[in-house]
Amino acid sequence: MQDMNERVVELETRLAFQDDVVNQLNEVIAAQRLELDELMLRMRRLEEQMKQALPSLIKSEAEETPPPHY
Repeated sequence: MQDMNERVVELETRLAFQDDVVNQLNEVIAAQRLELDELMLRMRRLEEQMKQALPSLIKSEAEETPPPHY
């Protein structure tokens, strides 16, 4: 009977450690999700800035100087 009690205690101990590890991993995943959301927001803002800046970087045909072979 003692052997069975020792096994139960061992299993309960392992379960407690596994619960702790799962909770730690969950916290890491939650923090990474927040970081990913922030990075996605920053990327969208940069895309919008690039879209707004792109037309000003391209001259119209009238403003372009003709190539040297003309």
